[in-house]
Amino acid sequence: MGYDFDAIVVGSGISGGWAAKELCEKGLKVALIERGRPIEHQTDYHNEMRAPWELPFRGIGDQRLYDRDYREQQGLFFNEWTQDHWVNDRQNPYETSGSSPFQWRRGYQLGGRSLTWGRHVFRRDDHDFEANLKDGNGVDWPIRYRDLSPWYAHVESFIGVSGDSADKVEGLPNGVFQAPFGLTNPELALKERLAKQYDGRRQLIIGRIAHLREPKDGRAPCQARLICSRGCSYGAYFSTQSSTLPAARATGNLTVLTDQIVEKVDYDATSKRATGVSLLSSIDGSRKCLTSRVVFLNASAFNSVGLLLRSACDAFPDGLGNSSGVLGKFIMDHASTTFVARIKEFDNSTYAINRPAAFLIPRFVNVTEKAEGLLRGYAFQGGAFRRGYPRGAEGPGLGVPLKKELKGVGDWILFMGGFIESLPRASNTVTLSRNALDAYGMPQLHINFDYSDNEHRLAEHATNSAREMATMMGWDVLHASPELGRPGSSVHEMGGARMGRDPGTSVLNGFNQSHDIPNLFVTDGAAMTSSGSVNPSLTYMALTARAADYAVSQIKAAAL
Repeated sequence: MGYDFDAIVVGSGISGGWAAKELCEKGLKVALIERGRPIEHQTDYHNEMRAPWELPFRGIGDQRLYDRDYREQQGLFFNEWTQDHWVNDRQNPYETSGSSPFQWRRGYQLGGRSLTWGRHVFRRDDHDFEANLKDGNGVDWPIRYRDLSPWYAHVESFIGVSGDSADKVEGLPNGVFQAPFGLTNPELALKERLAKQYDGRRQLIIGRIAHLREPKDGRAPCQARLICSRGCSYGAYFSTQSSTLPAARATGNLTVLTDQIVEKVDYDATSKRATGVSLLSSIDGSRKCLTSRVVFLNASAFNSVGLLLRSACDAFPDGLGNSSGVLGKFIMDHASTTFVARIKEFDNSTYAINRPAAFLIPRFVNVTEKAEGLLRGYAFQGGAFRRGYPRGAEGPGLGVPLKKELKGVGDWILFMGGFIESLPRASNTVTLSRNALDAYGMPQLHINFDYSDNEHRLAEHATNSAREMATMMGWDVLHASPELGRPGSSVHEMGGARMGRDPGTSVLNGFNQSHDIPNLFVTDGAAMTSSGSVNPSLTYMALTARAADYAVSQIKAAAL
């Protein structure tokens, strides 16, 4: 049989870019399919250099437009400069149920959310990979840290990660780092006090972040402008456009197809293989099919699950590759809390430059400190910073006196966000709507999600821990609440096509390969078996690189 391509990769975001790069560099002819519009590096970052007065709403944006068209996209990194990098909810609706509606933030363009992500990259170790087995929640991961460690290094070496190799944290392995960003003076004081007060059980470290501190592969160092989500012409932070896409194109093996929606993965019941994908043009409504030896799904967790559900056929009536019946189940997102305090005794201190990295207080609950009655744990990310002139919008003042006051720096503020591990639960699901269709005539996705009692108890623990640490420093607590943020607000949705050892209880094996369909791979967040308590993107990239290597070896062995 002749094929149009050796491999088809669906989705061009963080993991899709990596799949294309790895497969192209190993000699495969690859089609990278993106449902959204093309965005070329540098030339298409239209708002990157615009000053506030060059925008109609001075960067704040049209709130009436946002409430109508971007209700679910609003949050961190969303503003008038970046709104075109987020989807229009009115044009791309979905259903949600549960005690709190799920906030599904998406980016439909070449590069996906690699243009808007938070860029923090942390390894996971066997505290994460063994947790399900030890406490009985979820299925056992089919891999361990030793399986992924060389692939973490492979990814870090290519993307460039700023971090401090002097940090030694149980449960948080070090990686391949460039120079770290610095901590502010209040953060340094908190770091020192934590180490002393808790005998090293709690630590504060600078975040590990995919920003260059030195030139690499034609990319320039981070300028610490803090306008990353507009698109970075320097290529300083990792995105598909700055990093994996140029590498894939350089091989001559890549074909990029934008504005193409994958309606379904095509399946041949005789060979029991995926044969390719069926496409719908979002420009003119035309349809076509492409064939390939292997198919990689990297459309983002819920979209990859939705695609498999839409690909149901006689052999798999409940969704392609769903003999286990768990496709669409056990979705997760990090539960989140917020804590704010006013810092004292640093009025004569400030900092020289901005930085894109938050600090991290890595998980200590049930790692270095046992917490009876609680499963898993949480980490804190945050920063200590001086308030700037926007504080003037929050209080009284007028004219020259207000301007004079705002010329100076404001109070020091400590912000900490808790990232709480979400347990995998069968009741948290992505399904196809029974009634509602999207603009292209396909069923909308329905997301049903509730946090468990364990997440709520961890939130209480996190709030008390944050209060304890701030009070220890003599700082004034301004906000401390165990109320969880909306599900999805962490933008770390994952699960739905989980990896596992048993084909009867999981969708994918230890190489992200479908148990049922050997030439079908899912390597984005859908594959996650547990959520851990740190940002997941580095793990997606490492899993993708590992799966691509395995897939090529299987092709060469004529196993696919």
